[in-house]
Amino acid sequence: MRIAILTFEGFNELDSLIALGILNRVKKPDWQVSIASPAAQVRSMNGVVLEAQASLQEASQADAVLVGSGMLTREVVADPALMSQLQLDPERQLLGAQCSGTLILAKLGLLQGVPACTDLTTKPWVEEAGVQIVNQPFIANGNVATAGGCLASQYLAAWVIARLEGIEAARSAMHYVAPVGEKDEYVERAMRNIAPYLEPATVA
Repeated sequence: MRIAILTFEGFNELDSLIALGILNRVKKPDWQVSIASPAAQVRSMNGVVLEAQASLQEASQADAVLVGSGMLTREVVADPALMSQLQLDPERQLLGAQCSGTLILAKLGLLQGVPACTDLTTKPWVEEAGVQIVNQPFIANGNVATAGGCLASQYLAAWVIARLEGIEAARSAMHYVAPVGEKDEYVERAMRNIAPYLEPATVA
């Protein structure tokens, strides 16, 4: 399975790197998680520089794509050349977006007629794009999920693992990263948030 985390200039480290860490708890030879960016390097909102592991074109061929957020997301969606590189398709991919990443999915026409989550700053921009925002950390409709709030990236990661590898794999990944002494509580909270949006065969 190839999973790409779209990470643009001005990215939020929590969104991209929490998801990266949790997703990489799946230890299988064919499980590959990559930071995908439009340039060889991207600088975060706090000055952290990451080297891209995949291009946007490669991300468009991944089995799952998560869209991270950042300070410059409105510049991203205003760039036709950049947006045209994102050939995302929920018929063949799991798609997720975090905070202002939801605006990217909205502008790509992937949230038409379904509610979504985002952060408070991005909410009016996504609503302007014609998407209803709900006051919760995570929601999914079929193969498209969105999350609101930096630390909600754990729910996106758990959802992807549950959909691709099963609920026990998601529980195991969350158990590993959860704080000592609070592991059961963290795992159960994550599962409560994603379980309503898992297909019956995945939950069983």
